Amino acid sequence: MQRNRIAATDVYVTDVSFGCSGIGNLYHAISDAEADTVLGTAWDNGIRYFDVAPRYGRGLAEQRLAAFLKGRDRSSYVISTKVGRLLSPGRQLAEAEGFVNPLPNDVSHDYSGDGIEAAIDGSCTRLGTDYLDIVYVHDIGTYTHGFENEGHYRDLMRDGLDRLERLKRQGRIGAFGLGVNENEVCIDILKQTPLDVILLAGRLTLLDRSAEEELVPLCKVQGTSLVLGGIFNSGILATGPVDGASYDYAPASPEILQKVGTLQARADEFGVPLATAALQFARRHSAVVSVLLGTSKSTSLLRNLAALDAPWPPEADVLLR
Repeated sequence: MQRNRIAATDVYVTDVSFGCSGIGNLYHAISDAEADTVLGTAWDNGIRYFDVAPRYGRGLAEQRLAAFLKGRDRSSYVISTKVGRLLSPGRQLAEAEGFVNPLPNDVSHDYSGDGIEAAIDGSCTRLGTDYLDIVYVHDIGTYTHGFENEGHYRDLMRDGLDRLERLKRQGRIGAFGLGVNENEVCIDILKQTPLDVILLAGRLTLLDRSAEEELVPLCKVQGTSLVLGGIFNSGILATGPVDGASYDYAPASPEILQKVGTLQARADEFGVPLATAALQFARRHSAVVSVLLGTSKSTSLLRNLAALDAPWPPEADVLLR
């Protein structure tokens, strides 16, 4: 796999990365052995960048990733995790935020400097490491928090980002930025302060190119790297416009189904599966340093890796423009 540099930092990531939400039991439970197997598939196929978060199973994904990486040379892989949520011992739940059988932890949101540093300490403990390669501020913005975002945003801008900068200077983290599902908060923050990297989910895809309007040009000017998540827009670019197709974690609207139907027809003209076109769009985009593939199944991961490596007809480049 190709390795790309995160902004002007010393952090280099493989251009395909593994998203760990699935090993946190997203939507359905898997065993520790199944988590280890899919992580092993990623590793055996050259992936050396793993993205995780406290949200994923309330610490379960971090715990499982740590078990897999134990004993491997720490300099041979890159871990990113996220801040904004603090975990503390709590009660056992059957499900929380879509994660089945999460660890018995309670969650609170805290984007202040102290909250961010406490979250990093907690993640380092669960991950079994004394430093983090990349830290993302997770889900800041109205997309997640609605009217409550005003206070979280104020905390982040008051001393949260400054704390991340200090921790970077101290060598406790290698790079930092945002991990979000919306363009607007990225633009707002970038206009006030530089960021090394943004993990953007669902806003720079074959279907939704809204990030190209303002965010991508701003990132290029600022030297901010982009990592892409949600490249199938939560499913519809993998399944196509079928009944029950999901877009942005909800049933797709008739308008979205029509748009995807048009994309499907264009891909069919070149004999290219729609999912392959979505993968190629993400990996080939000039602003992107890594594309996250998130799954709990080795078969799904291998299928997507094969699609990335499959011959691509040059005439189909028109699909990606």
